[in-house]
Amino acid sequence: MGDIFKALADPTRRAILDELAEREGQTLFEICSRLVTKHDLSMSRQAISQHIALLEGAGLVRTRREGRYKFHDLQTDALESLVDRWVKSPRKGKR
Repeated sequence: MGDIFKALADPTRRAILDELAEREGQTLFEICSRLVTKHDLSMSRQAISQHIALLEGAGLVRTRREGRYKFHDLQTDALESLVDRWVKSPRKGKR
């Protein structure tokens, strides 16, 4: 659970998640291009790749290979478990 909070703490990683929420199945090149044009974030592809690796480790991004290309997709299961834990769980002592 701590990995999720660490991943969400960084504004660059949140921007990556925003872009994947808007359009899934993006390559690293596409993500980098969208971060520059829409968020004015100019970082190296290696830096973005490290952010994506951290997001993947936290269960927020899934990568898949198709031929020569590697695509990145938003994975919402980890976020849904947080919502289930705190928002949807029955409150003890509440009436």
